[in-house]
Amino acid sequence: MPSAAHPVELCSTGALVCFALAAVKGERTLAELAQQFDVHPNQITAWKAQLVGGAAEVFGSEAKAGLVAPAIDVKTLHAKIAELTLTNDFLSGALGKAGLLSAKR
Repeated sequence: MPSAAHPVELCSTGALVCFALAAVKGERTLAELAQQFDVHPNQITAWKAQLVGGAAEVFGSEAKAGLVAPAIDVKTLHAKIAELTLTNDFLSGALGKAGLLSAKR
């Protein structure tokens, strides 16, 4: 439990999220939460505001912009496909000549 003198120094990030979520849920008053978590009510209000603001960013347009797929170099992919095709054809021929390739494509 955090001390009244320095609650933030002793709280983990998970605990801070817990405090803010408890405030957002609204199942207890701010005074009750402050007493339960041994922090000042203003601090819980600040954490709640940060949580709500952060949640807006998660679902906002800025977050969606980060979901854009990276550019694909088609030329590099085609070169790799060609390389793997040549390797596959070579190995199929070599194994066929050695009598080790039983299944045909």
